[in-house]
Amino acid sequence: MKAPYISTQSSLSRRSFLKGVGVTLGLPLLDSMSPAFAKTPELVPPRRFLGICNNLGLLPEKFFPSETGFGYGLSPYLQELERHRDKFTVFSGVSHPDVDGGHPADICFLTAAPRPASSGFRNTISLDQYVAERIGHLTRFPSLTLGVNVKGGGRSLSFTGSGVQLPPEQSASGLYRKLFLQGNQQDIAEQQRKLALGNSIMDAVAGQVGGLKKKVSHRDRERLDQYYTGIRELEVRLEQAREWEGKPKPKTAEPEPSDPKDPIDYMKKTELMYRLAHLAFETDSTRMITLMLDSVSSPAITVNGKSVSDGYHNLSHHGKNPDKMAQLTRIDTEHMRLLNGLIGQLNATPEDKATLLDRTMILYGSNLGNASSHVTTNLPVLFAGGGFKHGQHLAFDKVNNHPLPDLFLSMLHRLGIDTDKFASSTSTMRGLEMS
Repeated sequence: MKAPYISTQSSLSRRSFLKGVGVTLGLPLLDSMSPAFAKTPELVPPRRFLGICNNLGLLPEKFFPSETGFGYGLSPYLQELERHRDKFTVFSGVSHPDVDGGHPADICFLTAAPRPASSGFRNTISLDQYVAERIGHLTRFPSLTLGVNVKGGGRSLSFTGSGVQLPPEQSASGLYRKLFLQGNQQDIAEQQRKLALGNSIMDAVAGQVGGLKKKVSHRDRERLDQYYTGIRELEVRLEQAREWEGKPKPKTAEPEPSDPKDPIDYMKKTELMYRLAHLAFETDSTRMITLMLDSVSSPAITVNGKSVSDGYHNLSHHGKNPDKMAQLTRIDTEHMRLLNGLIGQLNATPEDKATLLDRTMILYGSNLGNASSHVTTNLPVLFAGGGFKHGQHLAFDKVNNHPLPDLFLSMLHRLGIDTDKFASSTSTMRGLEMS
């Protein structure tokens, strides 16, 4: 473990800093704004988050347990995770208040921004990016945004503070190279040059925006402010990336994976992304990962070497057809098997007298409670690891749902981020305690 960074400079008040440099209003709290020796974050083993959204959900009758509390009877799907039942909590009766619209709600899974299908909708910051803004500088990658079968790369779970979507990485081999292959000195110098050029372009664009604001209407100034904020967010990311370029990347004994070429290999792609998420956490390359499983855009996929008869989306509109429901059960069961493997890998990886799972929160769920009818209430949610007392079914009212962002607030507190609200949260999640 690296020695902690300890500032020996005198404290600089945020007010004084902002008076002196007006353009830094969007900056996060800096080390120089904190008292010397106030914190030594690297002394504490890191905590992490992996958010996974399957945007066609799961058959609710086979996912939700019929019993509540600790010692509940496992549902058919949860039986696939039986060996880890004390490592996860299952929720029912939770949703995002005012998040409707069916399929479009997947981009709100980690933001809880209301009315995603409405005209003029603009997303808000996602949970992972909220955290990355605060601790992302501690790792080479402030966050990783991943996807499986995302059509045209046009959807993800990650959104910046100005509501800009981050595109997903869908290539397992590309992600592997990003994490572990260093490149020669010439490659590094060229990348640093490109990053520096990107910064200069952002400066030029920001200057043009500033001049334009004086000539437009109040409404257009608001839009330009959002655009300007996005530019500044990108500048920060570029600067952080440039600083890390000269530092050696971690080593791994794992070979570079081969990318499945066909969308039908959806499950193989998912398994590879799980494996690489594990490696990224194990090497402390990042502490925030999101994964969009775009089932809506997936064809007749292969499960255990056999193809299902129809496209994943069409099967989700089963209309109680026994054959379609049987095939969905095969798909859902495989999802649970892969999730069980991920939990097992993290639990088998030691870290400072504990395991990687003990310090990694896994949120698995969907924006749809029932894909067949497009409802966005009573979402299937499973929450594993991360230092909580698990092993229970927390059941809330299936009609008047409990806000899922309450869980997000509990997660933020577990990450050491002191805030009293995130999105539509009302408090920390009732019934869930830290271990």
